[in-house]
Amino acid sequence: MTSKQSHEGQRLVLDQSALDAAAKQIDKGAVTPGYGPWRDDIVKLLNDALATELVCILRYKRHYFTASGVSSPAIADEFLVHANEESAHADLIAERIVQLGGEPDFSPNSLLERSHADYDASKELQAMVRANLVAERIAVESYRQMISLIGDKDPTTRRMLEQILSDEEEHANELSDWLSR
Repeated sequence: MTSKQSHEGQRLVLDQSALDAAAKQIDKGAVTPGYGPWRDDIVKLLNDALATELVCILRYKRHYFTASGVSSPAIADEFLVHANEESAHADLIAERIVQLGGEPDFSPNSLLERSHADYDASKELQAMVRANLVAERIAVESYRQMISLIGDKDPTTRRMLEQILSDEEEHANELSDWLSR
């Protein structure tokens, strides 16, 4: 059977009932019934990712301000760059949560409970780099899993997470380079 034969009789057509449903409940903005039962789960995943990004910002900022030693200026500068990039990730995630009709959870009371990564108060430079590398590796794995779980259920969120994952992989590679120096 040729490829042409296997597709005979099949057509790509839109689901008119889904389009009709999208025309209703306009108060929900971009969230159409096509998001299905996963919207709440996606918002939960994103709020946990938001908590992780916020903890990472705090950890990187602390390390930026407290790093000392001969190599510290260059590494501290890298900590600040990463903190700012994590802040941009947090903003993207919070914005997406709102777009999905959820509420971003910035509560400091539950931040560490919801975060995938830990806060770190290391005083030695190599320990700071190591703690940040561990956190970045956890972020890489958590974003990989979220992307897999979301799949085609929410392509917009998936693409956002893929971009964040790329940044986190870059952070992990940079920190790994610092450890091997």
